[in-house]
Amino acid sequence: MTTLLYDGSFNGLLTAIFIAFEYKMYDCSIDTKERYQATMFDSPETVMTDKLKAQRVWEGLCKKVSNHARREFYYAFLSGLPGIEDTLLAYVRYAFQNNSTIEKNFANSVVNMVSQTAHSVHREKHRMEAFVRFIRLQDDLYCAFISPDFNVLPLVASHFQDRYADQHWLIYDRDRDYGIHHDPQTRLVSDVIIEKSTADTSLSTTVHEEEVAYQTLWRSYFDHVNIQERRNIKLHLRHVPKRYWADLTEKTAGV
Repeated sequence: MTTLLYDGSFNGLLTAIFIAFEYKMYDCSIDTKERYQATMFDSPETVMTDKLKAQRVWEGLCKKVSNHARREFYYAFLSGLPGIEDTLLAYVRYAFQNNSTIEKNFANSVVNMVSQTAHSVHREKHRMEAFVRFIRLQDDLYCAFISPDFNVLPLVASHFQDRYADQHWLIYDRDRDYGIHHDPQTRLVSDVIIEKSTADTSLSTTVHEEEVAYQTLWRSYFDHVNIQERRNIKLHLRHVPKRYWADLTEKTAGV
């Protein structure tokens, strides 16, 4: 079986899907170069990202499904789950083979999988928008460190760009070694690649002298508004899962 290897980008995936259709590869798989593990039965082929080919696939999908369905398609891609590329290829095949809309056909396992995955990514996006905590550094750069289950940085960028338009900030994804950086002068958000060791060192050595006081103040406020008689640990964990606590100021002991 042929395995098409792409660079991990969304345009790269769409290019691989175009190749699968162009060469009528009915029995093929798609995987990232980074994640791929060769087997004796595979015949890997590297796909070079081509924006024109990617655009043709996307435009074809636009004619077949709604904006909501295309958003789910993109959200499912951002999940980064093993095998999600094959699911999305099957989704495109199914969409192109049907004259009617497919997005509500949850009896189909592929449509249901894309919808369920997109829902999980959307929920993680909202949690990141709520749980991000910035730390002020000496150069007045506000940094936040997150470890989401999925690659949600492209989805939360506009939220923080609108909310903190006049501030210089960086949100860094530890698990994926990249972040989004906002420049208040240009009002633009850009991707930046940062090594984890560099990010951890910067956080521990360049924290602004006033940051500790602000964090102490915030924890004090959090403790005082917390009514002990109304504590409901199960409900609290449902809304604030424990895996997020390491990055929440009110849950940590300090910088």
